[in-house]
Amino acid sequence: MSDPSHGRAPTPMPAVTATEQTVITVSAADGSRFELLCVHPAGAWHQLLFWLPAMGMPARHYLPLAEALAARGVAMVVHEWRGIGSSNRRAGRHEDWGYRELLADDLPAALAAVRVRWPQAACWLGGHSLGGQLGSLYASLHPSAHAGLVLVASGSPYWRRFRFGGLIRIAYVLAPWLAWLVGYLPGRQIGFAGNEARRLIADWARSGRSGRYAATGMAQDFEQAMAASPLPVLALRLQDDWLGPQASLDWLLDKMPQAGRSVEVITPQDLDGRPADHFGWMKTPEPIAASVASWIAAQDAGSTARDHPAA
Repeated sequence: MSDPSHGRAPTPMPAVTATEQTVITVSAADGSRFELLCVHPAGAWHQLLFWLPAMGMPARHYLPLAEALAARGVAMVVHEWRGIGSSNRRAGRHEDWGYRELLADDLPAALAAVRVRWPQAACWLGGHSLGGQLGSLYASLHPSAHAGLVLVASGSPYWRRFRFGGLIRIAYVLAPWLAWLVGYLPGRQIGFAGNEARRLIADWARSGRSGRYAATGMAQDFEQAMAASPLPVLALRLQDDWLGPQASLDWLLDKMPQAGRSVEVITPQDLDGRPADHFGWMKTPEPIAASVASWIAAQDAGSTARDHPAA
C-alpha cells in the first residue's frame, strides 16, 4: 500500500548525543580500492543504513546526513563510487567500467567489509538518485541480506516519465556518443555528474531510453528480480525536484509490486524554507534523517511483532 504524505513534517526521534566516525578501506577483486565513511552512535545500536550516493557525488557530501541519522540511533555507512573521491580509479580512455563492476565487484566487497565489522546490525540499503536505482537493483538480487530499501530523490530515468522527455531522450543518445568520443563523459565540464566511465553512461542511458534495467556483462534479469522483491521501501520525493518527478518515482516503484511501500513528499517548509529539490535537501538533512529513522524504527517494531507474536 502506498502512504503518500504531502509536506507533513516528520515526527522527531529522540536524539543520541554522541556519535563516532570510522573509515574502512575496501579492495575489490579487480584491484579497485575505495573508502567507506561510517558514522554510528557511540553506544549500543542495531540498525545500519548502507548509503549509495548520486552519480558523480563524493561520499563525504553525505556526512551531515550520516551525523543526523547516527544522532537518532541509526548508523550510516556511505559508499564511494568507483572513479569518485577516495577511489583509486579515474575514468578515461584506458579506464572503463559499467554497472557490472559496481554491482558485482565493488558493492559485494563493501558490504562484506561492513558485515565483518558489524555482524550484529540489521542492514538497510539506501541511496540518492542513481544510488537509489542501483540500490534497488542490488537489493533485488540479494533480498535476504537486507532489511529494506530507502530512496531519496530517486526514480527511473525513463524519458517518457519527464515533462520534457523528448529533450531528455536526445541526451540519452548524445551522452554515450560524447563519452565514446572523449574516452569518458566529461561531466564536470558540461555540468552533469562527474567524469563518468563510458560503459556506466551506456548502461544508464539505455535504461533511460527503454525504461528497463540491464547491465552489460551481467546475465541477471533485473526486471524479474525486482518484481519478486519483498523488501519494504521508503521513498522520499522532493516537491520541487524536476530530476525526480512523481511519474519517475512511480515507474521505479511499480517495478517492485511485492514490496510494501511508504511514500512521503518533502516540501520547502520541511527544509526550513530551502528548495526541496534534487540536491538542496543535502544542506538541511535533519528532516530526511528523522523520517528515515522513524520508518526504520516502525519497520523494526513490526518485524519484531511478527517474529514474536503475543501468546
